[in-house]
Amino acid sequence: QVQLVESGGGLVQAGGSLRLSCTTSGRTFGGYAMGWFRQAPGKEREIVSRITWSRGNTYYADSVKGRFTISRDNTENTVYLQMNSLKPEDTAVYYCAAKIKWTATLQEFHYWGQGTQVTVSS
Repeated sequence: QVQLVESGGGLVQAGGSLRLSCTTSGRTFGGYAMGWFRQAPGKEREIVSRITWSRGNTYYADSVKGRFTISRDNTENTVYLQMNSLKPEDTAVYYCAAKIKWTATLQEFHYWGQGTQVTVSS
């Protein structure tokens, strides 16, 4: 039914760039928003960015503002995360997620991808 598939992860040096992609299917059509989360070893999962399907309103965690850019392709039902000026602290498994309906809780999403590893070396 609902499926989210991430791609684009890999190993990069500090200061480098990487672009993650998330292709969606199922009832993400007409949903509220798509987001990117990440979880580093020994750390809690945290929201990195979010974008609404309808208006393209964006949210960024303070730690990535000015370095990461989230975007969407409504025709292809694809969401991207352009990551520039990468730091070792960005190393984590990155997850694509779908928020089908609006809720008051920022980090409440309803469907999740399998994750893609991003490793930034110093």
